[in-house]
Amino acid sequence: MNDQSGGKKNCFYNIPGEHETQMSEGGEAELHKCLVLCKKNPGHTQFVPVESFSIEHLPRSHRDEHLYEVIKYVADLTVRIDVKMTSPGRPEFWPDTKVPYPFYQVRGSEMLRLGSGRVYEVTKCTDVVGGDGEAVGDRACCCHRCQSSDSPSKVWWNVEVLTAAHVVFDKLEAGNTSCRLFYDTKDSPLYILDMVKIEEVSLDRDWCKLNCVTCDTEIIDKLIRTRTHLNDNWRCVYDKFKTSRDEDRLAFMVSHPHGCPKQISIGQWIKKHQFEDDFNKFTYTTCTCPGSSGATVHCVGYSGRWSRGYQLVHSGTSDSDNNFSGVGRVW
Repeated sequence: MNDQSGGKKNCFYNIPGEHETQMSEGGEAELHKCLVLCKKNPGHTQFVPVESFSIEHLPRSHRDEHLYEVIKYVADLTVRIDVKMTSPGRPEFWPDTKVPYPFYQVRGSEMLRLGSGRVYEVTKCTDVVGGDGEAVGDRACCCHRCQSSDSPSKVWWNVEVLTAAHVVFDKLEAGNTSCRLFYDTKDSPLYILDMVKIEEVSLDRDWCKLNCVTCDTEIIDKLIRTRTHLNDNWRCVYDKFKTSRDEDRLAFMVSHPHGCPKQISIGQWIKKHQFEDDFNKFTYTTCTCPGSSGATVHCVGYSGRWSRGYQLVHSGTSDSDNNFSGVGRVW
């Protein structure tokens, strides 16, 4: 089953296809039109709105309460990523290939681009101790609200978000990026994280970790509760389905198609391309659209390292109409 590729970089991008970041010249107002006129998935019948999702949407063999809860918790942690600047530093090709790299032709532009991502870590900081436990001295929260305040908060949190490197390429793009949380319906309240920095990025794996800062305890309380519940339930799902995972091949994703409210899609993975040290790339039928780039991909029965980094993120759609991930660490 596995495509043993010897860890060569140029094997990471041997699936010809296109990215799935939504571009919008008309900004936010144009997104619903993009949804309605979608050519890849007219009507979006293979997507399920988060508020409508039930255990009956799962295959009969997987109507498991823990799996249902996992999908709901992943949905709660899924964010829309808005990028308002395309870096002049984008390369012409993917590393060690002649495959065109996304948005090279529009580098330097301020056209809105939208993708998806997922919160995977939340770390408390204070004016004495930073997120890594080291003393940081006399510091304060640097969120936009605190920057304009005479009394910025002395307690804040780093919120780390996973996405694809082709969605947020470098620190310039990160500085022009915001993450919208809890965008479940068109009437959802506006929760934005907009102090964004690049924490780690790999073009080879098409994987990126962002760091956002907030002192909003309403946001933080929900994220921490959700992560705890996700980890508890994911371990149960892993234990139950790990022996049948290569037969069942169930894969799910939560993303923001066309930058609109988040949707759940369920399908099957087709092939696993295995590299060194448990790093893998998957192809799958799980439904995606422009705007899905960067969403975490979950192959049921694989570890996905639960809430940790190096998870699979959606990278694009192939010429054969299958979808593919970046390279992540799963076992």
